[in-house]
Order: sequence, then structure tokens, then C-alpha cells
Amino acid sequence: MSEPTPVQVIACGALAHEIVAVLRLAGWRHVSVQCLPPELHNRPERIAAAVRAAIRGARAAGRRAFVAYADCGTGGSLDAVLLAEGVERLPGAHCYELYTGPGLFAELAEREPGTFYLTDFLARHFERLVWRGLGLDRHPQLRELYFGNYRRLLYLSQAEPAPAMAAAREAAERLGLVFDHRATGYGDLATGLARAAVA
Repeated sequence: MSEPTPVQVIACGALAHEIVAVLRLAGWRHVSVQCLPPELHNRPERIAAAVRAAIRGARAAGRRAFVAYADCGTGGSLDAVLLAEGVERLPGAHCYELYTGPGLFAELAEREPGTFYLTDFLARHFERLVWRGLGLDRHPQLRELYFGNYRRLLYLSQAEPAPAMAAAREAAERLGLVFDHRATGYGDLATGLARAAVA
């Protein structure tokens, strides 16, 4: 039996911990991960170009590429790059939909449209990526501008027990939002990576 083709997963850094966990559980030794900076989410117009460069780097190294991003606010520019490069990505509009599945996410969003979502990663790194990343540490008056239309913070936890529960509760309090929690597990992340590993 021949060895599987090496696969390079080009991933959003916000998914790194979960991707590594899925790969370890599955034992896919032919799959490696290259993470791009999670700060790209604050500048989504830069994601497509960064992913394109990583795809070409993976090919130059003799690896098949798979992209562990959803659309992530790129407005379709990421999909245009992937179409041109002939590379697949994870399903969905963002990681919240990836973890919940599209049906449940639509239900959650309809129940409370004014919801700010956190994953395990975002809850752990709220201070750096949200509070300081949006300048709230320097300009606290911006909180109302950014979050004035939100009512609820929903923590979608991947691991069980939820590892960042205290941090997520604190984030909700700092933003003045009602706290809620739902355990999602890895959702479509695991099935998406399985497609990449066995293709």
C-alpha cells in the first residue's frame, strides 16, 4: 500500500489548537499544519493573499494544500483564490458556523440577532484580539460604538469541560452583555479535515 500524499493544512491561527487535537486523535501523520496569524481577522481583506502565498509554498514543498478557513469576512475573495488555485476549504461563513453547523447557527442567530460569539480560542485571547485589538484599552468610549447593538455574548466551547468559561464570563461582563454558553465540540472542523486527509 502506497504512502498517502503529504497534506499541508493552511489554517487560521484561531483554529490551531483544535486542528492539532483532531489530527492527533485521527493519527494522520501525513498531515501538517501551517497557521497564519489570527490577527488577520481584524483585516480580512488580507486573508486571501496570505492564503495564496501559503498554498504556493506548500506546492513548492511537494505537499497538497487544504485551507482551514471559512469565508471569514473576505466577501468571497478567499473563494476566488481557492477556485483559481484548485484548493478546497472548510465549509461555512465563519468558525462559529463551522462549530455549530449551519442549521443550528441560523437558529441561534435568529433567536438573538444581537449576539457576539466567542470560541475557546477567542475567549482565551479576548484581551489581546478584542479588547486591545479594537483599541478598547486606549479608547473605552468605543465600546458603545462597537457593541451597542449587541445584547448577548455566546461562548461556543469546543473542549469539555469548557476550558475558558471564566474568561468568557469576564468578557461578557466587560462588554456589558448577557452571558450564554453552548458546548459544540469540533463540529464540521473534524469532518472537513477528514476530507482533506483522505482525498
